[in-house]
Amino acid sequence: MASTNDLKNGLVLNIEGQLWTVVEFQHVKPGKGPAFVRTKLKNVMSGKTVDKTFNAGIKVETATVDKRDMQYSYMDGDMYVFMDTTTWEQTNVTADAVGSAKDYLLEGQDVVVAFHEGTVLFVELPASVVLEITFTEPGLQGDRSSGGTKPATLETGKEIQVPLFLEQGTKVKVDTRNGDYLGRA
Repeated sequence: MASTNDLKNGLVLNIEGQLWTVVEFQHVKPGKGPAFVRTKLKNVMSGKTVDKTFNAGIKVETATVDKRDMQYSYMDGDMYVFMDTTTWEQTNVTADAVGSAKDYLLEGQDVVVAFHEGTVLFVELPASVVLEITFTEPGLQGDRSSGGTKPATLETGKEIQVPLFLEQGTKVKVDTRNGDYLGRA
């Protein structure tokens, strides 16, 4: 159990038997009436986001989440295989638990895998990754109708927008939170 004063981003709460992670929180003290905490919560399993308000100082139930450093090894059918970097133990993770992280996963990449009572909740990537462009059309100088960007397919199969001057085979840095191009690597 934790107080609403202990809320912070990334904390996992157990509300009515479901696990929710705190995306945003804000302590509000209106001029009239009691203080409260406004939060944005994301369901760990479904990804659904909701806004919830708690009275200040009340107790909320937290869930114990064990985050382990792991390395992505390979794909086995429809399961992703991760290896614990300290115990060398392998863990199979479903595609649902991996979620959108699959668009940025390469073999041998280090990630953080979150467990709750032996069940994998989600896979957390670093803020940015370096990937190679496997296909992109040549950019035409002077073609600025699209804002100076063009689509490019990365080695994981993910398609992002990149500047016109980039060519096939170039390594680029990509933001894993929103898929934005950050620069050449």
